[in-house]
Amino acid sequence: MIATNLMDIKDDEMKLIETTYRTLSGTKTVLEIPKRKPTQWIINQDNEPKFYVDLYDLSIESNAMMNSLVLCAKKSIRDVLEVINERNNINLSITKVSKIGIKKKLNSVPKNINLEPLPEKWLAYSL
Repeated sequence: MIATNLMDIKDDEMKLIETTYRTLSGTKTVLEIPKRKPTQWIINQDNEPKFYVDLYDLSIESNAMMNSLVLCAKKSIRDVLEVINERNNINLSITKVSKIGIKKKLNSVPKNINLEPLPEKWLAYSL
C-alpha cells in the first residue's frame, strides 16, 4: 500500500524505500530500510517482505530472542534463518541484490508497509 498523503499513513507502518537495481542477471526490485543499521533486516517469507528484525530493539520479545540467536551465539542471520526454515518447514530469507556485488540503482520510491516481528514460536527452539 502506498500512502497518498500523511493522513493515509497508519501508526504501525514502516517507512521503507522500494529500490530498483540493474544487475548482471537483470533488474531486481527490493525493499530497503532508510539509514539501515547492521542489526536491522527485512525478512522475506516465500520471497515476499513479511517481517522486520532489529536485534537491538529488545522491547519486542522476538527481537530479543533473535539477539540471543545471532549475537550471543555468534552466528550469521542467514545461518539462523536456515535453522528456523528447517525446523518449521518455512521459507525465510534476506534479499541480496547482487551475488557478486555489481549493481546500478535505477529508481527509488518511498513506501509505507506494515512488517510484523518474527513469530516467537519459530524462535523457541534454542532458548
